[in-house]
Amino acid sequence: MTELAGAEAAIEAKPDEGEGGQVLRTRRGDAWRHLKQKKLFWISMVLILIFVTMAIAPWLFTDADPREAVLSEARESPSSEHWFGRDIQGYDLYSRCIYGARASILVGLFSALGVMLIGGVFGLLGGYASGWVDSLVSRFAEIFFALPLILGAIIILTSLPDSDRYVIIVFKVVAVLVVLGWPSIFRLMRSSVLQVKPNDYVQAARALGASPWRVVSSHILPNAMGPVIVVTTINLGVFIAAEASLSFLGIGLKPPTVSWGVMISDATRAMSSAPHTLLFPAIFLSFAVLSFIMLGDAIRDAFDPKR
Repeated sequence: MTELAGAEAAIEAKPDEGEGGQVLRTRRGDAWRHLKQKKLFWISMVLILIFVTMAIAPWLFTDADPREAVLSEARESPSSEHWFGRDIQGYDLYSRCIYGARASILVGLFSALGVMLIGGVFGLLGGYASGWVDSLVSRFAEIFFALPLILGAIIILTSLPDSDRYVIIVFKVVAVLVVLGWPSIFRLMRSSVLQVKPNDYVQAARALGASPWRVVSSHILPNAMGPVIVVTTINLGVFIAAEASLSFLGIGLKPPTVSWGVMISDATRAMSSAPHTLLFPAIFLSFAVLSFIMLGDAIRDAFDPKR
């Protein structure tokens, strides 16, 4: 253990210095330099910042009440007073598009984080332990992996009791997406761990007497998380789209919850007479999903070893 502590202290003392005092280029440093040069990264970050701000502080964008209906002005076209017009129930479309970001992004964020946490833990366990533990966890993951995401969510959500509470409605959708989505991250993390585990620096840490927890937390996990982070970023957009699909079918988020999927579902009843009720929430949803997918693509290219 003394040799291990001395070796790690020597490494930590000069983490980035090579022969002759030259600074070594790290993968993270190269990735950040690559990201800074990509317009796609900055465009996606600006869009994500706008949507996150809308979700946290929607009152900065509008002072209209998204739940105030004026039936006499239902299906009103866009105007200087109501930029996006009103929907079939007389709600102000602009304010509902702004406030709808909160529910949609919350579902996408918590679903992606939950999938990364559960799938990452099981993938790390299976890849590092190997043997019967890996076989057991892999067979368990295959049970959920065999269920299509949308179809499985429809079956589960229709069998759960309804609720009018905002937190419970959001939690149900997030829980279902996490339960059905974690096997994909599990397989990715497991394969990453299996690639990292035979490397020389892992074997050297074991030879110096490092505990399994030290090997996993300090050597395997940091080097196996790159692909998982990339896919999790893309999954944010995927789960936002999945929530909109479920809400469109009437089994995801439901009124009085305001979300883009709920708005699109309501707008289908007036597509011919008031197409603007469908156009604006669809644009917001498309740009939100696209921004997270673009960010994931930019991060993936930055962490690509071949680059």
